[in-house]
This record gives sequence, C-alpha cells and structure tokens, in this order.
Amino acid sequence: MAGPGSENPWAGLGIGWAIIATLVAGMLVWGGLGYLLDRLVGTSHVFMAIGTVVGAAGGIYIVYLRFGRDPRAKG
Repeated sequence: MAGPGSENPWAGLGIGWAIIATLVAGMLVWGGLGYLLDRLVGTSHVFMAIGTVVGAAGGIYIVYLRFGRDPRAKG
C-alpha cells in the first residue's frame, strides 16, 4: 500500500477504485439475483432489498479481507 514516503502519489487511487468497485459489484450482483427471484416468485422487491443488503455486507467483508487486515498478523 502507499505510505507517506512512497514514490508514486497515485498508488492509493487504484486501491480506492478497487474498493468502490468491489462494494458496488456485490450490491449489483446480489441485488440482481434478488430481483430475478422477485420476478420468479411474484413478490414486490422483497428479495431485491435483501440481496442488496447481503451484497453490501459481503462486499465489506471482502474489502476487509483484501485490504483491511494487518499484514503482520498473518500466522
């Protein structure tokens, strides 16, 4: 990760976009699956809302696993 003395000042920008893309993709994929399930069952956006929340929680968990853990804590 980019630190205070890193050579490339734009290095953190890629990490930020990766985090945003992970969160948005999780919500879109799981919300989309919920929407399809709503269409199949005939409910009104119930599963879409549940899928969006599950996708957001899953995205946050993946971001934590990929970027949030302390690298020294392995082991």
